[in-house]
Amino acid sequence: MYVTTLIARPGQLDPAAAEALRNAWGGGALQWLAPDEAAEFPLETLPENRWQVWEDMQALGIDMVVQPEAGRRKKMLLADMDSTMIQQECIDELADEAGVGARVKEITARAMNGELDFEGALTERVGLLKGLPEAIIAQVLDSRITLMPGGPALIATMKANGAYCALVSGGFTAFTARVAEQLGFDENRANTLIVADAALSGEVGRPILGREAKVQALEEITARLEISEADVIAVGDGANDLGMLHRAGAGVALHAKPVVAAECDIRINHGDLTALLFVQGYAKTEFAG
Repeated sequence: MYVTTLIARPGQLDPAAAEALRNAWGGGALQWLAPDEAAEFPLETLPENRWQVWEDMQALGIDMVVQPEAGRRKKMLLADMDSTMIQQECIDELADEAGVGARVKEITARAMNGELDFEGALTERVGLLKGLPEAIIAQVLDSRITLMPGGPALIATMKANGAYCALVSGGFTAFTARVAEQLGFDENRANTLIVADAALSGEVGRPILGREAKVQALEEITARLEISEADVIAVGDGANDLGMLHRAGAGVALHAKPVVAAECDIRINHGDLTALLFVQGYAKTEFAG
């Protein structure tokens, strides 16, 4: 059995559109997870035209996910940070403070699109931050970093249902530590900015945490928890997230770069992070926090 989930911004899911798709695909009864925001219905077979229908739904502002019904409530969340759990790229915000914002943003965009080697791109960008006072990090955290909508509900609900939550970023521990604490993640992993004489040295600690390190985190944490990779829902937006998105039981491309979304079956372009709860079958009335 499969289940089709339809998700839109609050108030934007037209019941008529949901019913029309259910009828066209011969699905079971439509269940509303949140009025005019999220609904689902069961299917016996995987529709051959699902990606054409997905395109049609996107034009209506609706995200559509078709997945096996069994095992969709996950025991672990593995999340990227930049442009996923927060709305910014932390290195870009630091670069703005250092006066090299435009150059760094260009490199970031190319790296996230998979056009550049992640490690080389990170090393180059951090080098441009050399001499920036360490105190700027706290200033950026306080004034520039905002949580992605739906994040607090996602973490609180999954933890209330016994799931383990890990934040794994190609960004920096100075940022993941704060974000993980704010949201209630169980652990966080990221790169370390080297500081000398109260200023950034322009270097990053080794080894650099990139695509393979996120896969390694998936392997290590699931082994420690004695759960399978199928028990994991992973979320990210950049090319360095693809390894973990492919390996996890459910890999979610959230507002992702096109090259990333194209490789994922679960693509969220309109909903916020609560979409990950709807995809797992949680109704809004079950949200915690």
